[in-house]
Amino acid sequence: MTSVIDSASPSFPCILVYAGRERARAFVRAAFPRRRGRTILVRSLEEFETAIRRDLIDVVVVDLAAQGDVHWTLAARAADFPSTPFFGLLPFRTTDAEAVARSAGMGFADVLCEQIDETSARDLVAPHSYSARFARALTDAPDALGLNTDTQRKTWRAIVQHAGRPVTTTTLAAVMGVTREHLSRNFARDRGANLKRVIDLVRLISAAELSKNPGYDVRDVAAVLGFASSSHLAVTTQRIASTRPASLSGLRAVDLVDRFVQGRTRSRVAGKGGL
Repeated sequence: MTSVIDSASPSFPCILVYAGRERARAFVRAAFPRRRGRTILVRSLEEFETAIRRDLIDVVVVDLAAQGDVHWTLAARAADFPSTPFFGLLPFRTTDAEAVARSAGMGFADVLCEQIDETSARDLVAPHSYSARFARALTDAPDALGLNTDTQRKTWRAIVQHAGRPVTTTTLAAVMGVTREHLSRNFARDRGANLKRVIDLVRLISAAELSKNPGYDVRDVAAVLGFASSSHLAVTTQRIASTRPASLSGLRAVDLVDRFVQGRTRSRVAGKGGL
């Protein structure tokens, strides 16, 4: 597998691309350069399966003009990963109409034309990415969390931009322009939820969404979201929502928030007896 981007940005998608033609690969490199995010190029079904279970993939692009039938096998995987939008890539010749119709029937979000400029390609893809949709859906923190101060609201939005990927309090403090201690103290003011607990809650909301994908099992979800192991995900699920990872697929974000605010918002303090 060839990774053409070394670092991911939470503000732009991690794109998984099957490109069987050099022209398609050149289009992807131009449309999604290093400074714009992360792109993973794969050349086989095996590489695709490895990548989609190793990284949180925001968008899948499939070269529908490639030789052979591998691209259609990959295209059929859209049904197994409904949380991840699939895009086709075509030269848009008169003979491509059948491919466009077939990809639409498979649930593709859209088809990219190799003739469009790079900016238009990015503008078309980015809003559909998993990270972008996740952040939009959770822009405003649920009222039940009681995140009412300016610091709390801005920090929440910085957290959800990562879409469940690991994020540290140090990273968030740098975004906010304060020290880690200052941020943690002010975020949890007036007995509010601990910052680390809220980070775990957001990661669990993402885990619940990904668990609804037929193509993922619990181990896959733990891996793509950067948990150390499926056991680590299980511990977090129990601590935040008092349930097991296997139950996440049946829970909505509002369900997880409701469970979280029932006495799970703060760490136990040794010697204090209670939350």
